[in-house]
Amino acid sequence: MFGALLRHYRELAGLSQEALGGKVGFSKSQVAMVERGHRPPRGDFVPKADAATGANGALIAEALKLKFSHLASWFAPVAEEEAKCVARYQYESSTVPGLLQTEAHAHAAHRAACPPLDDDEIERLVAGRLARQTLLTRRPPVDVSFVLEMSALTRPIGGREVHRAQLQHLLEVSELRNVHIQVMSPRRETHVGLNGPFVLLETEHRQRLAYLEVQGRNFVVSDHPQLGSLFALYGMLRTQADGLEESRELITQTMKDL
Repeated sequence: MFGALLRHYRELAGLSQEALGGKVGFSKSQVAMVERGHRPPRGDFVPKADAATGANGALIAEALKLKFSHLASWFAPVAEEEAKCVARYQYESSTVPGLLQTEAHAHAAHRAACPPLDDDEIERLVAGRLARQTLLTRRPPVDVSFVLEMSALTRPIGGREVHRAQLQHLLEVSELRNVHIQVMSPRRETHVGLNGPFVLLETEHRQRLAYLEVQGRNFVVSDHPQLGSLFALYGMLRTQADGLEESRELITQTMKDL
């Protein structure tokens, strides 16, 4: 549906696929794949295409529907709040967060699922994961922060080349002014996040939420005092983790050691 709508507004604007690609910073083939529904729109494609074609927000609204249609049903309510949030914070101990994954990394991670997923389901889940990544470049910018354990950065999911590309992608994303990636030093003996990973959201209405997931179990926390404790815990994690530049150096060194 998104692809058909994109083509409709592109043709109304009198633009070829190549011309639209030039305006939004994507190739003709990338525009064609989005229109055919072979790939989801990525990065800042949607807002730029909406402006270039004069769609007046129609493409942005349809892209939000696209995000949720590719997600597991239990995650859709969280994704709706995430798509509109003004701040998002995450502590992760074992894997690269979905918002930071490359397409190849996401494919490899889903291929390792138990019980096994069929190819169509993997493609659906990867598309949903990539579509959510527009949050990182949304306007106005969202305040996004990650604290990652080294174990999330050292496991070579997908093999050496996929792993290297994933680490390079982390460095590139960390250059965004609104995205802060910190690594918990492997030299630290202990810290306050040892009970496990979690995600914190501040919604467009300034409501705070927490999302926790482990071994297929998941729940949303919206009540105090547990919610307040999780936000305080994340603040402490940021002080215990390495700084932004130190973290970039750790990621860079991990790449060199491959």
